[in-house]
Amino acid sequence: MQLGINLGYWGAGMDADNLAVAKEADKLGYAVCWAAEAYGSDAATVLSWVAAQTERIDIGSAIFQIPARQPAMTAMTAATLDSLSGGRFRLGLGVSGPQVSEGWYGVKFDKPLARTREYVEIVRKAMTRERLSYEGEHWTLPLPDGPGKPIKLTVHPQREHIPLYVAAIGPKNLEQTGEIADGALLIFPAAEHLEETAIRHLRAGREKAGKTMEGFDVVPTVPLAVGDDVSALADMFRPYTALYVGGMGSRKQNFYNQLAQRMGYEKEAAEIQDKYLSGDKDGAAAAVPRELIDSTTLLGSVDRIAERMQAYAAAGVTTLTLAPAGFTLEERITALRAGTQALERAGLA
Repeated sequence: MQLGINLGYWGAGMDADNLAVAKEADKLGYAVCWAAEAYGSDAATVLSWVAAQTERIDIGSAIFQIPARQPAMTAMTAATLDSLSGGRFRLGLGVSGPQVSEGWYGVKFDKPLARTREYVEIVRKAMTRERLSYEGEHWTLPLPDGPGKPIKLTVHPQREHIPLYVAAIGPKNLEQTGEIADGALLIFPAAEHLEETAIRHLRAGREKAGKTMEGFDVVPTVPLAVGDDVSALADMFRPYTALYVGGMGSRKQNFYNQLAQRMGYEKEAAEIQDKYLSGDKDGAAAAVPRELIDSTTLLGSVDRIAERMQAYAAAGVTTLTLAPAGFTLEERITALRAGTQALERAGLA
């Protein structure tokens, strides 16, 4: 099992620290550095900045939002980043959520599975550098009865095949991801529930495509905090968990809330959402069960973290992405180093 890091969103006041974390991860031998985007910093610019100041670590979008870009532009960006980084780019895609898609990008959040499938097909075709033509429900290239003509990508990616990942949570999305992608980006993964909530659906998709899980990259992001007081460390992530379970998306369309329910927290997930959407964010954070936080993070001593890493590896994780937490850069670097120590202690390095 490899390790990655997730820098999250840029522009939150920790930009210099984030770059230092990325450079330290590069020195420590982490496999990949992911960057996110929502409606603030874009991931492509951040990744180019990180790539320019690192040497070995891969850079990955987690995620490029599908409603934000036409698929051909995503192919252009992927090819450019792969070329500039010397073949170190990994393309992660996702549909985002209805509030961001419709409120920020003005793109209707409908038929996300079909839209994702077409988007991936167009991106893959464009990156082969053959002339691009496509007929689908959501995209037709070139547009009919107009001056457009099939065009091919002029930039040469460093590699013939850039690894493509899809962020997936729901069962149908996970199955399709197994079918069409090279890897899956997961969030709030509990090792004890990973088979039922994710792996079996990914496996079904791979089987539909006539493939096995061999070579498919299962990549959950897990917050990491090192210390002796596990309960206090868990409390650090209450607002984070409450935000996703309670406030991401609408009451009817919150994929993270639905995931918590599938892990057995139906009553708790409803309470968190009720409190969060009513404006009681502190109450929502207090309602998050410690067990939910503990099972979806890496907390405690190096030995305890090593045990949890073994559980993730046994569940089928191939790249464990860490989000090292801390109030200072020193604490985040300490957590980062503890991650490599734990991996070695777990016998997974």
